Amino acid sequence: MKRITTILSLIMAVTLVGVSCKDKASNKIVADNVENATDRDEAQKQLPVMNFEKSEHDFGTITQGTPQETVFKFTNTGSAPLIITDAKSSCGCTVPDYPKNTPIAPGDTGELLVKFNGTGQNQVTKTITVTANTEKGTELLRIKAFVNPKNGGQQAGPVK
Repeated sequence: MKRITTILSLIMAVTLVGVSCKDKASNKIVADNVENATDRDEAQKQLPVMNFEKSEHDFGTITQGTPQETVFKFTNTGSAPLIITDAKSSCGCTVPDYPKNTPIAPGDTGELLVKFNGTGQNQVTKTITVTANTEKGTELLRIKAFVNPKNGGQQAGPVK
C-alpha cells in the first residue's frame, strides 16, 4: 500500500509541475517578439542571385606563355544587394579580378575579369570559385585552352 501511495504521489507531482511549466511558458510569449521573428525570417528569404552570361570560356589554341583575358558578365537577378567577398582560382596562373566592396543592386550588372598567363601544355582547364552572399554561397566558372609549346609548336592542336 505504501508503494502505491508513493507512486501516485510522484505521478501527481510530476503532472502538476508539467502543467505549471506549460502555463508559465505560454505567458512568456510576447506578440512583438513573434512579429519581429516573422519579419526577420521574411528578410532572410530575400537573397541576391548571381546570373552569369556564361560560366565557361574557351581561349581555343594558344602558344605557351601567351597571356589571355576574358570577362565574365553577370546580373544580380535576386531581391537583395549582391556582395562578392572573394574569387580564387585553382592555380596561380589564373588571376580573377572582381568588384571588391561594391554591392551590386538587384537588376544591376557587374564584371569579373580573369587573366590566364598561358602556362601549361596540351588541354588546360582552370576553375574560378566566386564567393558571394547568394543562397549557394559560391559560383564556379571555368576557363580552358589548348596550349602549344612555345619552341616551334611541334604538337598539333586538338582534334576536332
